[in-house]
Amino acid sequence: MEQQKKSSLKKSKPNYVNSIVGVALVLLLMGIMGWVFLNFERAGNALKEDIKVQVFLRTANKDSISQMQQYISSQPFAKNVDYIDKEKAKQIWNKDNNEDWAKILDANPLPESIDFYARAAYVNKDSLDAISTHIIDLFGNQITEIKYPKDLVNNINDKATRFGLAFLVISCILCVIVIFSIDNTIKLAMFSNRFLIKTMQMVGATRSFIARPMDIKAIINGLISAGIAIALLFIIISWIENQVPQLKVIHDNQLNFILFGGMILVGVGISLFSTHRSVIKYLKMKLDDLY
Repeated sequence: MEQQKKSSLKKSKPNYVNSIVGVALVLLLMGIMGWVFLNFERAGNALKEDIKVQVFLRTANKDSISQMQQYISSQPFAKNVDYIDKEKAKQIWNKDNNEDWAKILDANPLPESIDFYARAAYVNKDSLDAISTHIIDLFGNQITEIKYPKDLVNNINDKATRFGLAFLVISCILCVIVIFSIDNTIKLAMFSNRFLIKTMQMVGATRSFIARPMDIKAIINGLISAGIAIALLFIIISWIENQVPQLKVIHDNQLNFILFGGMILVGVGISLFSTHRSVIKYLKMKLDDLY
């Protein structure tokens, strides 16, 4: 009889290793999606701010060009404002086309220009058209035309909107899956502990006495799971940034710390909630119902 009790208690011990690993994997999935979500806007802004606006000049007066360049530089819509003279325009053209047309032409046909990159908030057709109109109104007699890749601007905004909506829906669905997955993993681990919980109740232990050590264990397991998930996510992020160097430009430690903190809160919170709820559930059940 004594051996049977010991055997029953041994079997009732929950497999915390499987629970920790299961929760860690679910948290890792949540972390990956969270990282993509937090960096989506920054990545989109970086892509938008790669749009170049070219103000082609009619005048060769250096004072007028300097005045125009200073004005554009002072505006909130512009960054990295640069004056491109004929020689520099030739170098850029040769670099982009991998050839030197000077071997064929004696004169340089390329116009001078003031180039700048539009800030992300202004990278849409209406804003860029308004900016172009504003510059032409002020310096119309010194400008031949203003160019920017209109098709690219429209495509970026259209795709960003569609991708953003799709990602928002996927993120909401994933949040529900994460919560249920962690909850079911914890409940499965606690299921094997149901007889121990009931035995403690039958010998007179109070609910708080029974639940307290299991709640503490749940917090510890949640921290361990979150720690494993964070370590794996950090490795994955580092690898991705090494494969795609452009992502290092938008790397933000503050956002990553917020994400890691969120993973800890979710891991500990759901583990504690699910564990405590399972303990109370088995305490309320009749002994025969546990089989």
